[in-house]
Amino acid sequence: MMLTPTVLSRLAAALGGAALLALLLRGWSAGTQLLVASSVLMFLACLASAARVLGPRPALSLVLIALPIGWFAEEMGANYGWFFGSYDYTPVLGPQLGSVPVVIPLMWFALSYIGYVMANLIVWQVPADGATSIRRSIVMALLAALIVTAYDLGVDPYMVYKLKAWIMVKHDGWWFGETLQGFAGWMLVACSIVLVFRLLLRLLSGQTGTRPAPATRTRDVLVPLGLYGALMLFEATQGVPVETRTIALFVMGMPLLCALCGLYRWQLVTAVRGAA
Repeated sequence: MMLTPTVLSRLAAALGGAALLALLLRGWSAGTQLLVASSVLMFLACLASAARVLGPRPALSLVLIALPIGWFAEEMGANYGWFFGSYDYTPVLGPQLGSVPVVIPLMWFALSYIGYVMANLIVWQVPADGATSIRRSIVMALLAALIVTAYDLGVDPYMVYKLKAWIMVKHDGWWFGETLQGFAGWMLVACSIVLVFRLLLRLLSGQTGTRPAPATRTRDVLVPLGLYGALMLFEATQGVPVETRTIALFVMGMPLLCALCGLYRWQLVTAVRGAA
């Protein structure tokens, strides 16, 4: 790799970010440092991928949509019991903004982006479908929210029972203590983030289109799919209670396999267009 000015600037930014993160986490437990660092890395990986798949400006737009919506939903949940039910965050997830750990809004962006890409690959065999009709935007946002919520089926019990990252006020729900309201909240928040993003694309473009950003490469699209697969494998091997390990393979494995098939189809079409 040549040390061009661009590479050097990115390296300096990465080192600066790492130093800042280490400073912010000074004094926190090793477990918390690992959780925060992995969440930040996931956010940065999705941001880099989104800049290629969506384009820099749409990627930034998704960040500016996901972070405040994710933070607001969690803040209202932690203080008033909105959306997810009443709960209180513990110090496990590190520094907080208000009542919400800073990494939580970052994760809402990453998961929403992953759901957006996977939904497009499943239905349209493209990683990004640009500005679309309102009806199509609603349907695709719902599908993305289902993909995101499938991840919560396994991670929520793990975070509560294993990591004790938050404490639920009501723990008599039908899903290992989790109430239906919690999953409805995940659906609502994820759907809202993706839908607002899709409607913004439509508003800014004034037209519809189905092509991803011109600079999109297969490895850029593999980032969200790889992260979703990694999360699935973690739940399948480390999930608590153990029943969630089997569940993860099915509820996350099926959309992941469908998305991979869509990726293969997109590669074939892209290759044909390139040869024409």
